[in-house]
Amino acid sequence: MPDRPGPRGQQDPSGSTDRTGRQAVVVDALLGFAVFAVVAIAIGAGIGGGDLPPTVAYAFATALGLLMLVRRRWPLAVLLLTAVLLIVYYVADLPVIGLAVPAAAALYSAALFDRTRWAVGTAAALVVVSTTARLAEGQDPAFLLGYELVSTVAIMGAAIALGDGVRQRAEGARQRELIAVLDAQAREAESAELLARERARIARDLHDAVGHHLSVVSLHTSVAAEALEEGAVDAPVARAELDHVSQAAREGLRDLRSTVRALRDPGPRSDNGDGVERVAGLAHLDDLVASVRAAGLTVRVTGEGGPELPGLVDATAYRVVQEALTNTLRHARAETAEVVLERAEESLTVTVSDDGTGPLPGGARREPLDGGRGGTGLAGMRERVRMVEGTLEAGPVPRSGYRVRARLPLGGGE
Repeated sequence: MPDRPGPRGQQDPSGSTDRTGRQAVVVDALLGFAVFAVVAIAIGAGIGGGDLPPTVAYAFATALGLLMLVRRRWPLAVLLLTAVLLIVYYVADLPVIGLAVPAAAALYSAALFDRTRWAVGTAAALVVVSTTARLAEGQDPAFLLGYELVSTVAIMGAAIALGDGVRQRAEGARQRELIAVLDAQAREAESAELLARERARIARDLHDAVGHHLSVVSLHTSVAAEALEEGAVDAPVARAELDHVSQAAREGLRDLRSTVRALRDPGPRSDNGDGVERVAGLAHLDDLVASVRAAGLTVRVTGEGGPELPGLVDATAYRVVQEALTNTLRHARAETAEVVLERAEESLTVTVSDDGTGPLPGGARREPLDGGRGGTGLAGMRERVRMVEGTLEAGPVPRSGYRVRARLPLGGGE
């Protein structure tokens, strides 16, 4: 089976990293020297051994030590080569160096780099092969099985457990770091989403606060201009229209100032205890309808919102009526419009309809809201209604005209 680098490139789960390579090389060189020194000391003790010169045994010790220099890149290959070298070492009848201690570093490295199963399997194979061979040679079973086997298994198991434990702790630390990064990214995304929502809300507020009054100003200005044309000057009509322009401008400035105050100070400013500043609400519906009537459109109002409307629902209902009537003035060429407020136990339904047939700018007809081709006003209405978990329908009526209907749950303002 081909070997592969340790997890995450050259990163050592014990905490040493190979960003510059220097620290890793120093650590591996020290570990390799330790392996060589332990094996060389055992060789120097001279227990057992055949006819081969000691230099052969020291060559094996050097090879075992040098393998530690590549343990990070090829941990599995280092483990298997260490096992092969130990088997060849004992087949060559060289001085006894034990089994567990020369293999401990390779077993530790394999477990450290997520090769724990291979480490366990290799250790078990070495123990089985060594024990079987030594029993076949006639060594004392009591000593071999009662003492040496236990100590060998204990050392090997400790090396594997240590490597696996360090790896798991490092993996846990990396997971915590990753979670912290993901958490930070989630907070950034949430902040960006909140910022986008706030920008959309500001756009809606400014559009609603200024758009309606500018439409009224534009209509009255056009009428006043016609009244002042050369040869057909009608001063009383022009003066009346300019009065309407002045009134609409003052109301627009009032709404704009209220909106700016709400944006600057989002804290509670209401006197009714619900924490919502009534920049707009059905309490001002009469003023809104009066300004539209002054612009030449006949408006009928049926029903009422009722008492104790949630603040957000109240403001949304007002804005829906305002935007619908503004669209009628701008585009519909209508003569009449009707506003119907239907209060139920759990919802408020707002319907605004007109008898207009006029096109939108550019010759396009007014389309249903769900067709996706509505203008900014319809999009703003849709966003407002969604904020209170309501539904909005807008489109032509079967015979003539246009109708906007919003159903607003009374719990949407909580």
